[in-house]
Amino acid sequence: MPGLMRGMVRTAAVVGTATATRNAVNRRQAEKNVAAYSNAVNQTYQTPPPQYVEVMPPAAPDPAEDIITQLERLGALRAQGILTEEEFAAQKARLMGM
Repeated sequence: MPGLMRGMVRTAAVVGTATATRNAVNRRQAEKNVAAYSNAVNQTYQTPPPQYVEVMPPAAPDPAEDIITQLERLGALRAQGILTEEEFAAQKARLMGM
């Protein structure tokens, strides 16, 4: 029986050591997995710094071009019969500063 007892003790020691080693390896792997997951989450939800773009105000329209555009509109309204010749002349004089 003493030989059997020594064999059982040796087996228990080997099994215990194997179990402890397996648990340590599993624990280290779990820690690595948590670190990798945390890193991935931080990279996924990390917001980039805001990008500032300088916005220039729109350029003022060229006054001569604006008058020409308005005269073209008045001419179109006259051609469609919406403005009479007198109304067209009065608006044209107003635009031209006469």
